Amino acid sequence: MTPLDLRRAAPVLHTPRLRVALTRPDHAAAFCAGVAASRHRLQHVGWGLKPRDLAWAQRFCDDDARCIAEGRDLAWHVFAADDAADRQWLGRIDLHSIDPASRRGEVGYVGHAAHAGRGLMREAVRAVIGEGFRLGLARIEALSDTRNARALRFAEALGLRFEGVLHWHERDPQGLLCDMAVFAALNPAAQDEAAVPLPGPAGPPAGATPG
Repeated sequence: MTPLDLRRAAPVLHTPRLRVALTRPDHAAAFCAGVAASRHRLQHVGWGLKPRDLAWAQRFCDDDARCIAEGRDLAWHVFAADDAADRQWLGRIDLHSIDPASRRGEVGYVGHAAHAGRGLMREAVRAVIGEGFRLGLARIEALSDTRNARALRFAEALGLRFEGVLHWHERDPQGLLCDMAVFAALNPAAQDEAAVPLPGPAGPPAGATPG
Protein backbone atom coordinates (compact mmCIF):
# COMPACT_ATOMS: atom_id res chain seq x y z
CA MET A 1 0.00 0.00 0.00
CA THR A 2 1.37 3.44 -0.97
CA PRO A 3 0.22 7.09 -0.85
CA LEU A 4 -0.98 6.56 -4.42
CA ASP A 5 -3.60 4.18 -3.06
CA LEU A 6 -4.97 6.86 -0.72
CA ARG A 7 -5.18 9.32 -3.58
CA ARG A 8 -7.71 6.97 -5.18
CA ALA A 9 -10.24 7.81 -2.47
CA ALA A 10 -13.68 8.67 -3.82
CA PRO A 11 -14.34 12.44 -3.59
CA VAL A 12 -17.84 11.75 -2.27
CA LEU A 13 -19.30 8.70 -0.53
CA HIS A 14 -23.07 8.36 -0.84
CA THR A 15 -25.28 6.67 1.75
CA PRO A 16 -29.08 6.60 1.91
CA ARG A 17 -29.21 9.83 3.92
CA LEU A 18 -25.80 11.43 3.52
CA ARG A 19 -23.07 12.85 1.33
CA VAL A 20 -19.65 12.22 2.85
CA ALA A 21 -17.27 14.53 1.00
CA LEU A 22 -13.48 14.66 1.11
CA THR A 23 -12.50 17.90 2.83
CA ARG A 24 -12.27 20.99 0.65
CA PRO A 25 -11.19 24.50 1.70
CA ASP A 26 -14.72 25.77 1.07
CA HIS A 27 -16.05 23.53 3.86
CA ALA A 28 -14.51 25.87 6.45
CA ALA A 29 -17.55 28.03 7.18
CA ALA A 30 -19.93 25.10 7.73
CA PHE A 31 -17.27 23.28 9.80
CA CYS A 32 -16.71 26.36 11.97
CA ALA A 33 -20.43 26.79 12.65
CA GLY A 34 -20.88 23.10 13.51
CA VAL A 35 -17.92 23.07 15.91
CA ALA A 36 -19.18 26.22 17.63
CA ALA A 37 -22.60 24.63 18.16
CA SER A 38 -21.07 21.42 19.53
CA ARG A 39 -18.36 22.65 21.91
CA HIS A 40 -20.22 21.40 24.99
CA ARG A 41 -19.74 17.84 23.72
CA LEU A 42 -16.13 18.12 22.61
CA GLN A 43 -14.39 17.94 25.99
CA HIS A 44 -12.39 14.91 24.87
CA VAL A 45 -11.24 16.61 21.64
CA GLY A 46 -8.17 18.80 22.02
CA TRP A 47 -9.16 21.35 19.39
CA GLY A 48 -12.73 21.50 20.71
CA LEU A 49 -11.94 22.96 24.12
CA LYS A 50 -11.88 26.63 23.21
CA PRO A 51 -13.76 28.92 20.84
CA ARG A 52 -12.65 28.68 17.21
CA ASP A 53 -13.08 31.24 14.47
CA LEU A 54 -13.35 31.01 10.70
CA ALA A 55 -9.62 31.61 10.22
CA TRP A 56 -8.87 28.54 12.36
CA ALA A 57 -11.41 26.44 10.46
CA GLN A 58 -9.91 27.60 7.16
CA ARG A 59 -6.42 26.53 8.25
CA PHE A 60 -7.81 23.20 9.47
CA CYS A 61 -9.55 22.49 6.17
CA ASP A 62 -6.54 23.65 4.16
CA ASP A 63 -4.31 21.25 6.12
CA ASP A 64 -6.74 18.39 5.56
CA ALA A 65 -6.90 19.11 1.83
CA ARG A 66 -3.10 19.17 1.64
CA CYS A 67 -2.81 15.80 3.43
CA ILE A 68 -5.39 14.32 1.07
CA ALA A 69 -3.50 15.61 -2.00
CA GLU A 70 -0.25 14.16 -0.66
CA GLY A 71 -1.81 10.80 0.16
CA ARG A 72 -0.90 11.00 3.86
CA ASP A 73 -4.28 11.10 5.62
CA LEU A 74 -7.90 11.29 4.52
CA ALA A 75 -10.66 13.44 5.98
CA TRP A 76 -14.33 13.81 5.09
CA HIS A 77 -17.10 16.19 6.11
CA VAL A 78 -20.62 14.85 6.45
CA PHE A 79 -23.67 16.57 4.96
CA ALA A 80 -27.27 15.59 4.25
CA ALA A 81 -27.80 13.87 0.90
CA ASP A 82 -29.90 16.78 -0.37
CA ASP A 83 -27.44 19.48 0.80
CA ALA A 84 -25.76 20.03 -2.57
CA ALA A 85 -24.10 23.25 -1.36
CA ASP A 86 -22.52 21.58 1.73
CA ARG A 87 -23.93 24.24 4.06
CA GLN A 88 -25.14 22.22 7.06
CA TRP A 89 -22.21 20.39 8.60
CA LEU A 90 -23.13 17.14 10.35
CA GLY A 91 -19.69 15.83 11.26
CA ARG A 92 -16.10 15.11 10.36
CA ILE A 93 -14.39 11.73 9.92
CA ASP A 94 -10.74 11.03 9.23
CA LEU A 95 -8.43 8.12 8.55
CA HIS A 96 -5.05 8.99 10.02
CA SER A 97 -1.85 7.48 11.45
CA ILE A 98 -1.75 5.26 8.39
CA ASP A 99 1.00 2.63 8.23
CA PRO A 100 1.21 1.52 4.57
CA ALA A 101 3.44 -1.46 5.33
CA SER A 102 0.95 -3.10 7.70
CA ARG A 103 -2.02 -1.51 5.93
CA ARG A 104 -3.28 -0.11 9.22
CA GLY A 105 -4.95 3.20 10.05
CA GLU A 106 -6.99 4.90 12.74
CA VAL A 107 -10.46 6.37 12.32
CA GLY A 108 -11.55 9.47 14.18
CA TYR A 109 -14.93 11.16 14.20
CA VAL A 110 -16.84 14.06 15.68
CA GLY A 111 -20.47 14.94 15.04
CA HIS A 112 -22.75 17.94 15.31
CA ALA A 113 -24.39 17.84 18.74
CA ALA A 114 -27.80 18.94 17.45
CA HIS A 115 -28.06 15.90 15.16
CA ALA A 116 -27.03 13.24 17.69
CA GLY A 117 -29.25 10.22 18.22
CA ARG A 118 -30.34 9.80 14.59
CA GLY A 119 -27.67 7.29 13.54
CA LEU A 120 -26.23 9.69 10.98
CA MET A 121 -22.62 9.44 12.12
CA ARG A 122 -22.82 5.66 12.35
CA GLU A 123 -23.99 5.62 8.75
CA ALA A 124 -21.16 7.94 7.70
CA VAL A 125 -18.38 6.18 9.62
CA ARG A 126 -19.38 2.80 8.23
CA ALA A 127 -19.11 4.27 4.73
CA VAL A 128 -15.62 5.59 5.52
CA ILE A 129 -14.50 2.24 6.94
CA GLY A 130 -15.77 0.57 3.79
CA GLU A 131 -13.83 3.04 1.66
CA GLY A 132 -10.69 2.44 3.74
CA PHE A 133 -11.01 -1.29 3.06
CA ARG A 134 -11.57 -0.63 -0.65
CA LEU A 135 -8.35 1.40 -0.73
CA GLY A 136 -6.41 -1.49 0.79
CA LEU A 137 -6.42 -1.06 4.56
CA ALA A 138 -6.47 -4.38 6.39
CA ARG A 139 -7.15 -2.95 9.84
CA ILE A 140 -8.87 0.25 11.01
CA GLU A 141 -8.60 1.14 14.69
CA ALA A 142 -10.62 3.49 16.88
CA LEU A 143 -9.03 4.69 20.14
CA SER A 144 -11.13 6.39 22.82
CA ASP A 145 -10.46 7.68 26.31
CA THR A 146 -11.96 5.07 28.66
CA ARG A 147 -13.78 7.89 30.50
CA ASN A 148 -15.60 8.88 27.31
CA ALA A 149 -18.60 6.60 27.72
CA ARG A 150 -20.41 8.10 24.73
CA ALA A 151 -17.48 7.31 22.41
CA LEU A 152 -17.23 3.76 23.73
CA ARG A 153 -20.93 3.16 23.09
CA PHE A 154 -20.54 4.62 19.61
CA ALA A 155 -17.66 2.26 18.76
CA GLU A 156 -19.71 -0.70 19.94
CA ALA A 157 -22.71 0.48 17.89
CA LEU A 158 -20.49 0.59 14.81
CA GLY A 159 -19.76 -3.09 15.30
CA LEU A 160 -16.07 -2.56 16.03
CA ARG A 161 -14.37 -5.26 18.08
CA PHE A 162 -13.07 -4.24 21.51
CA GLU A 163 -9.45 -5.40 21.85
CA GLY A 164 -8.28 -4.02 25.18
CA VAL A 165 -7.09 -1.00 27.12
CA LEU A 166 -3.78 0.82 26.68
CA HIS A 167 -2.95 2.25 30.10
CA TRP A 168 -1.42 5.73 30.30
CA HIS A 169 -1.21 5.65 26.53
CA GLU A 170 -1.45 9.37 25.80
CA ARG A 171 -2.28 12.71 27.37
CA ASP A 172 -5.81 14.05 27.45
CA PRO A 173 -6.65 17.66 26.47
CA GLN A 174 -5.91 18.70 30.06
CA GLY A 175 -2.43 17.20 29.87
CA LEU A 176 -3.07 14.17 32.12
CA LEU A 177 -2.03 10.64 31.18
CA CYS A 178 -5.11 8.63 30.28
CA ASP A 179 -6.13 5.09 29.38
CA MET A 180 -7.33 4.42 25.86
CA ALA A 181 -9.76 1.69 24.81
CA VAL A 182 -8.85 0.05 21.50
CA PHE A 183 -11.51 -1.04 19.01
CA ALA A 184 -10.86 -2.33 15.50
CA ALA A 185 -12.45 -3.40 12.25
CA LEU A 186 -10.63 -6.02 10.18
CA ASN A 187 -10.94 -6.30 6.42
CA PRO A 188 -12.02 -9.84 5.50
CA ALA A 189 -10.35 -9.40 2.11
CA ALA A 190 -6.96 -9.36 3.86
CA GLN A 191 -7.49 -12.79 5.45
CA ASP A 192 -5.02 -14.49 3.11
CA GLU A 193 -2.22 -12.27 4.50
CA ALA A 194 -2.98 -12.99 8.16
CA ALA A 195 -1.12 -15.49 10.33
CA VAL A 196 -4.26 -16.24 12.34
CA PRO A 197 -7.97 -16.35 11.44
CA LEU A 198 -10.28 -13.41 11.99
CA PRO A 199 -11.37 -13.31 15.65
CA GLY A 200 -14.99 -13.68 16.63
CA PRO A 201 -17.07 -10.91 18.17
CA ALA A 202 -16.12 -9.54 21.57
CA GLY A 203 -17.27 -6.80 23.87
CA PRO A 204 -15.59 -4.77 26.59
CA PRO A 205 -14.96 -6.76 29.78
CA ALA A 206 -16.74 -5.76 32.96
CA GLY A 207 -15.31 -2.55 34.31
CA ALA A 208 -13.84 -1.29 31.02
CA THR A 209 -16.57 1.30 30.61
CA PRO A 210 -17.04 3.70 33.53
CA GLY A 211 -20.47 3.94 35.03
